[in-house]
Amino acid sequence: MYFFLLNLSLLDLACISTTLPKAMANALWDTRHISYAGCAAQVFFFLFFIFAEYSLLTVMSYDRYVAICKPLHYGTLLGSRACATMAAAAWGTGLLYALLHTATAFSIPLCQGNVVDQFFCEIAQILKLSCSKSDYIREVGIIYFSLCLICGCFVFIVLSYVQIFRAVLRMPSEQGRHKAFSMCLPHLAVVSLFVSTAMFAYLKSSSMSSPSLDLLVSFLYSVVPPAVNPLIYGLRNQELKAAVSNTYFYSIHKMHGSLRGVPR
Repeated sequence: MYFFLLNLSLLDLACISTTLPKAMANALWDTRHISYAGCAAQVFFFLFFIFAEYSLLTVMSYDRYVAICKPLHYGTLLGSRACATMAAAAWGTGLLYALLHTATAFSIPLCQGNVVDQFFCEIAQILKLSCSKSDYIREVGIIYFSLCLICGCFVFIVLSYVQIFRAVLRMPSEQGRHKAFSMCLPHLAVVSLFVSTAMFAYLKSSSMSSPSLDLLVSFLYSVVPPAVNPLIYGLRNQELKAAVSNTYFYSIHKMHGSLRGVPR
């Protein structure tokens, strides 16, 4: 499990680093400029990391299924070689997905201007600038095929958790049930947030579309899951949880003391 968490942390960091630094720099310098090559690179790396992360989350659901439902076979089914193979498959899937989408999207001629109403280069916004109906339909078809793959992975995750919860509810020990739920629920929360916001972003009707709503939804699926992943998984660590609690209470005490005029 910790091997997969390491890969997930790397993907989280890479995913946020693809979009936020440029957005923050543009906000600082009060500009929205990005070069054509920079936009293509941003699309490629964002799709690479975000789809690799989702593939890894799918693999992690199987990891939890084996850990809880077949604990005696965990070492056999998920040895170091099997874990490395599945992680490499997740990264490879993200790479192929990014190559396909980027090559297709940036082969479409653009004639509706060069302004992307988003804080990063997003496929959906780039398609609004296209003037070739056939190329547009081809890329939309790829997007819908991708959504079908995402739904298939989500169904696999849900089925894995159905089996996990059935096994957990049969556990006689309350402590064992609590431990199993604490291991599974963070993962399920992250997957649900990512899938729900991504599906809404690409399947909502045009009548529901507005610049502010598009910005909010894109932020929710592109920034929030990678940002909260370390917090969600890290708070399972008792030492980290204690450190966060101590920092919070120290800040409250310090603020209270300053309001009362207590010297620090």
